[in-house]
Amino acid sequence: MTRIFVLILLCTVFSCKENTKEKTTTTTPESEETVKTATDNPLIFSEEKYFKNMHQVTFGGDNAEAYWSFDDKQLIFQSNNTNWNVSCDQMFLMNIDDTFKDTIPPMVSTGKGRTTCAYFLPDNKHIIYSSTHLVDDNCPEVPLRKNGKYIWPVYDSFDIFVADLEGNIVKQLTNEKGYDAEPTVSPKGDKIVFTSTRSGDLELYTMNIDGSDVKQITDELGYDGGAFFSPDGTKIIFRSSRPRTKAEIKEYKDLLAEGLVQPTEMELYICNADGSDLRQLTDLGNANWSPFFHPSGEKIIFSSNHESERGFPFNLYMINLDGTGLERITHSETFDAFPVFSNDGKKLAFSSNRNNGGGRDTNLFIVEWQE
Repeated sequence: MTRIFVLILLCTVFSCKENTKEKTTTTTPESEETVKTATDNPLIFSEEKYFKNMHQVTFGGDNAEAYWSFDDKQLIFQSNNTNWNVSCDQMFLMNIDDTFKDTIPPMVSTGKGRTTCAYFLPDNKHIIYSSTHLVDDNCPEVPLRKNGKYIWPVYDSFDIFVADLEGNIVKQLTNEKGYDAEPTVSPKGDKIVFTSTRSGDLELYTMNIDGSDVKQITDELGYDGGAFFSPDGTKIIFRSSRPRTKAEIKEYKDLLAEGLVQPTEMELYICNADGSDLRQLTDLGNANWSPFFHPSGEKIIFSSNHESERGFPFNLYMINLDGTGLERITHSETFDAFPVFSNDGKKLAFSSNRNNGGGRDTNLFIVEWQE
């Protein structure tokens, strides 16, 4: 789930803190290739050696979670750009070479309620996404702070729907009481993973593409979300804010009872697609989130502020599946997040505050990936 506006505020006023955890060393290789790449495109910072031929897609509002069609010809993303006649996040469709500086992309959600986390189905003709529109046509309220701390709302009005690319809802996949959201589809095209509160906690579940055979795959107290399958569909990577102490457990449960979670402390976890062999991948401190598998299936790219003393900047990092080899990928002074590789591994879509004139707009970028 995006919560992009909350994270931007979090980046700007996060309180100073000491982290007593031993930090994993982050490498930033220097090479002739780094210098060569950097000068090719003004959107690419000099140290970003994996990037070339970047283009900016959006130019205003908060735009995030751009996910590729299975044939890599289109992307679906969410935006709250008021110039596009929306008052909160809705879903928009684009072709891979589109930019929207002076045009508006086609909206493929209902325009009612709040939507989040759209993802293509294997036929490239349908998408899934979560929406609150069944409960209220209006945008739900967005609490930002609780007892002085930043929070995310977990709306129990979210359910998961299937729609065609003209915006017609053709099926409802969930109808349980509580939060059902954050769905993503296995590259194999057979399963969906999503987050739900149907057990009383925020856990991960899988189901078939048609919504059948729902199975719970996590069961430890804490917010498990933002899950993605590996390229071969055998593993799942996700973020989690798991409370440990009595005070943390009480705070987590009290907030969840109000439909809220606190996103400032999150680590990455990995497991098999059935939930077995679950283990913690990162132990970096602060917020580590929006993970996605590298095309090789052997690394994870993610966003983190673990090197930040005041909560910002957020940058992209890569790490091996055994927790070694942490490497910084972007070098922003503000916010880079939501990295998603195309299915052929040649391009990366992500959201960034770069090139926004010093404002708070978060825009989509697509860049060619070079190893």
